[in-house]
Amino acid sequence: MNALPDTGQAPQMHTLSVQHLGRADYESTWRNMQAFTAARTPETVDELWLLEHPPVFTQGRNGKPEHLRNTGNIPVIPVDRGGQVTYHGPGQLVVYTLLDLTRRRLGVQSLVHLLEETVIELLADHEVEALRRARAPGVYVDGRKIAALGLRVRQGRSFHGLSLNVDMDLEPFTRINPCGFDDLQVTCMQRLGIEISLDAAANRFQHHFEKLLNDMTHE
Repeated sequence: MNALPDTGQAPQMHTLSVQHLGRADYESTWRNMQAFTAARTPETVDELWLLEHPPVFTQGRNGKPEHLRNTGNIPVIPVDRGGQVTYHGPGQLVVYTLLDLTRRRLGVQSLVHLLEETVIELLADHEVEALRRARAPGVYVDGRKIAALGLRVRQGRSFHGLSLNVDMDLEPFTRINPCGFDDLQVTCMQRLGIEISLDAAANRFQHHFEKLLNDMTHE
């Protein structure tokens, strides 16, 4: 049987370029995501950005000011993702998913499920059982939130993503109603007895994400 001609399209569809960006300013990273998404063509390779931010609160498009309780000297940045307010800071793994969902034939809920499942599998590596909740995107351990989601999709292309609390100061979460819930408690991997560096957590996240994305794309 003769091989099909190589059109150059299939490798682009399933390729994922992974960028480990270290600690990066929130607003400049957000503007870079917007610019990347706006400049995309049908041939642009999808990207996964793994990083952490200096302390910052971000308020989603549906954010209500009453959920900002006492932010102190930590800046608050209104952004264009979905969801309410959350906190980013050192020791938290932030994951930005710059994907062409149309090309991959994925819906928004499929991407949400993929991100949640990646965290669930990462925590299962350490024998920690984590769950998702209906109508409350994210990942929870014993009722405490360990990972938060906030996405934006523009013309079938996604940006923003997920934050996973690895080993961080959780006090700033007490200054807000996380994700709009005034009684929501948060936790991190370190408090669950998981001793892991941010770099190692990023590598494990990448491993699970790429496998799950590949499985979903090829179904």
